[in-house]
Amino acid sequence: MRIAVLSSGSKGNVTYLETKNKRFLLDAGRNYKYINDALKSIGVDIKTIDYVIISHDHTDHISALKTLISKTAATVILSEKQLYAIEDLNDYPHILVCEDELMIDEVKITSFRSSHDAIDSRNFVIEENGLKVGYITDTGYINTKNFKLLKNLDVYLFESNHDIELLQHGPYPAWLKKRVLSDDGHLSNKAAAFYLTKLIGDKTKDIVLIHLSETNNLEDIALETINNTFMEYGIDFHNIVCARQNEITKVIEV
Repeated sequence: MRIAVLSSGSKGNVTYLETKNKRFLLDAGRNYKYINDALKSIGVDIKTIDYVIISHDHTDHISALKTLISKTAATVILSEKQLYAIEDLNDYPHILVCEDELMIDEVKITSFRSSHDAIDSRNFVIEENGLKVGYITDTGYINTKNFKLLKNLDVYLFESNHDIELLQHGPYPAWLKKRVLSDDGHLSNKAAAFYLTKLIGDKTKDIVLIHLSETNNLEDIALETINNTFMEYGIDFHNIVCARQNEITKVIEV
């Protein structure tokens, strides 16, 4: 597998994932030009994207979808409720509905509900030949019933949205602070760190922290929080990077 986060943050989110024979985008939340240019920079023709997996219907995850499906033949993978909610997909013929599990050749996609104020928000584990990548974003918490599914993955793309202190003392209005902190909001650095201590294992090779808030977080704080929490739990793991809004991560190969 090859994975690269092309853009991550409140202005838009899109990740590239390549298996042996298939090419995927996880969400499509930047404009078509940005996605096209980002893919070119890692040697990928946007017209060769086979599938676009949608996590939920918020603009920062689907803003390019209408243009993307008009210029490519990519199949869109999403839940039935999401399909009805996203008007840009009306009459689009290339749709795969995934409620729990979906097999595409040797690729297994497992979809599970996240806790976010959107219509049927989803997270995913994508597996091929024993290699597993988790896409965990836009959720206020992770249900313990999903821990087994998320344990000991090879790569985690994991939300670390905000520092609680920066958020509480920052410029957001009270209602928005409450939303972000709620069970239907976003994972804080502390929450992300705690969950990761429960999930990573000896197979884990890379952690990419995603959806960092430009207003309520800093890369140094996010990384320090994760690293300090790992130290407290006796976990020796340091291959952690932060995805950025306007910069592609390294291409991870597993």
